[in-house]
Amino acid sequence: MFGVVPKTIWQKLNPADENNLCNWAMRCLLIEDGERLILIDNGIGTKQDAKFFSHYYLNGDDSLDKSLAKYGFHRDDITDMFLTHLHFDHCGGSILREGEKLIPAFKNATYWSNKKHWDWAVHPNDREKASFLKENILPIEESGQLKFVHSESAVNEAGISNVSVRFVNGHTEAMMLPQIKYKDKTIVYMADLLPSSGHIPIPYVMAYDMFPLTTLNEKKSFLKEAVENDYILFFEHDPQIECCDLQLTEKGIRPKNTFKLEEII
Repeated sequence: MFGVVPKTIWQKLNPADENNLCNWAMRCLLIEDGERLILIDNGIGTKQDAKFFSHYYLNGDDSLDKSLAKYGFHRDDITDMFLTHLHFDHCGGSILREGEKLIPAFKNATYWSNKKHWDWAVHPNDREKASFLKENILPIEESGQLKFVHSESAVNEAGISNVSVRFVNGHTEAMMLPQIKYKDKTIVYMADLLPSSGHIPIPYVMAYDMFPLTTLNEKKSFLKEAVENDYILFFEHDPQIECCDLQLTEKGIRPKNTFKLEEII
């Protein structure tokens, strides 16, 4: 998760257990915008077999359905399912197994991806193909509920106000980061460009990234823009910290304040 950074250093950020595993979140984001209910990413899902799940040591009692119910919603209320990218820990909940059938988990939703990333995922390279599981991806297209984002403003053009996307290519081809206007703030859903607050220092780049030097440049550019414009970063994988803003320090750009999204006023 921290690439070339030595364990003696990153262990201070997210200590590993006796199996050399770190705990990580799969934090989705729900946006209520008029009559639209938009979900960004949906976690690992439930349809894989016991052997698959045994590799990941899932823990805690959070679930997508419980989290939706907490705010008075059901998965059938979702109108737009936005997928930052198609790695299994981001889109595994897109599809349910019903007997021998694979069916959309969000039967009333439009599923949003983009053509460049979709083609990358359905024709995977040897290094990344273990993350692109066809049972998570192909049934979306077969359902007829798939649409593609064609530009950074395409989500807005589709009638979803206050949301745009930015494309990044270091982690995987054409990953999309939703950028949300909320209470005069700009919130950026960081997906796997910055999976946690611990990845803000420039050298902290995951070994999972297909193009680490591209990630480095994307991080530099984004962090400069974010600190200048007072963006709020929303972390998908940070086990503790949901959001932060940024400040320029003598060590470079670092977190300023950490907080939960609901604390934004």
